[in-house]
Amino acid sequence: MQFTDSVPFFQCHNGHTLCSTCKTRVHNRCPTCRQELGDIRCLALEKVAESLELPCKYYSLGCPEIFPYYSKLKHESQCNFRPYSCPYAGSECAVVGDIPFLVAHLRDDHKVDMHTGCTFNHRYVKANPREVENATWMLTVFHCFGQYFCLHFEAFQLGMAPVYMAFLRFMGDENEARSYSYSLEVGANGRKLTWEGTPRSIRDSHRKVRDSHDGLIIQRNMALFFSGGDRKELKLRVTGRIWKEQQNSEAGVCIPNLCS
Repeated sequence: MQFTDSVPFFQCHNGHTLCSTCKTRVHNRCPTCRQELGDIRCLALEKVAESLELPCKYYSLGCPEIFPYYSKLKHESQCNFRPYSCPYAGSECAVVGDIPFLVAHLRDDHKVDMHTGCTFNHRYVKANPREVENATWMLTVFHCFGQYFCLHFEAFQLGMAPVYMAFLRFMGDENEARSYSYSLEVGANGRKLTWEGTPRSIRDSHRKVRDSHDGLIIQRNMALFFSGGDRKELKLRVTGRIWKEQQNSEAGVCIPNLCS
């Protein structure tokens, strides 16, 4: 059985009990005697459940918390120790795990490029820039400050217009992600576009970050202008860096800690 906050227990006319979640799953029919279930609550079982305290189901992953029965699921839906989903966006990957496991999974199963350092310089070439699909161009993982970051490059349709986008995600929780900042830059011919922001946690799905436009977005005409030449081939070079904001205790302000 699974339970949510204040979800009551029910019983059939023969006394068999189950929770409201299971009641819905069995289409209001008792799984033991197959009698149709009514709305008879089992108050005795509800009182027993209220008295229970159980560990978080992620205790084996490090969560030390113990909760009353009815608040346990609410915690587990937000627990910082719950597994992360694979951040790879090129396929519907259902793999989940902790960060070290996912880093190995990205390297070994998705063949993602791994780099050490907090600066990047990527070049993307596309022979026919008019062919824009909802597909990931590239995913690169960077390791710096003892953390892992996912750099995404991709093309997609924004309304009727094709655009190119780059953005960074942090392999960890949102509160940790706020400790870091990053910048992206693309340009040529004496002009440039820049973006500066905070990486989003991989708790936020790839699609959610992309659809919120939280990154460097380059319109196709501008991308072709940056490509130079006859504007028939896309040649984009995107550079950037990651840094950690450190609190200056004396001045009370944040100063950037740059990766060497």
